[in-house]
Amino acid sequence: MDMDQAAVFLAGSILTALGFLVVIATVVVVNNVLHKYWKPVRIFTADSWHINPPQRFAEPHEVEKEKIAPVLDKVK
Repeated sequence: MDMDQAAVFLAGSILTALGFLVVIATVVVVNNVLHKYWKPVRIFTADSWHINPPQRFAEPHEVEKEKIAPVLDKVK
């Protein structure tokens, strides 16, 4: 009877450790995915309270600098 209890305890210990390893690996993978694609949530900053932030048109030098104009409009 004692060998059966020891075998059950050993199997339970191994399976519990493997379960913890799977949970830890899952947490690490989810954390990496969230870190890569999640954008920071800013609730209590000054710019987070603007519903419609002030907008402006692009200046001509910004358009040329950033090359925002479509390629089709340029003469080759």
